[in-house]
Amino acid sequence: MPAPYSYDLRQKAVKAVKRGHKKVNVCRLFKISRNTLDLWLKREKETGEYAAIANKQGRHSKIEDEEKFKSFVKENKGKTQKRMAELWGNNITQQNIKACLQTHFIAREV
Repeated sequence: MPAPYSYDLRQKAVKAVKRGHKKVNVCRLFKISRNTLDLWLKREKETGEYAAIANKQGRHSKIEDEEKFKSFVKENKGKTQKRMAELWGNNITQQNIKACLQTHFIAREV
């Protein structure tokens, strides 16, 4: 997962828009997407802040019970990640299963 943009960059881009610079020019200058800039401006309007959201950085597993997941994996180790996601339920995707396996190194243990 890529690192969030620095607070300094966010601050410069938002201030440039507030000074009246066109968004398209700000995006080109700072090499950011228009969507990114719009999200920062929206967040600032709603919360008064445009810093990266701390709990959104890095991986956060949708599977919270590690021991239950380890048992589940041992019981279903012959199945594909897609099938495991279907069996787990709770709107878990194949990507969630993969991420949890990688995070907990279960893939090497099983």
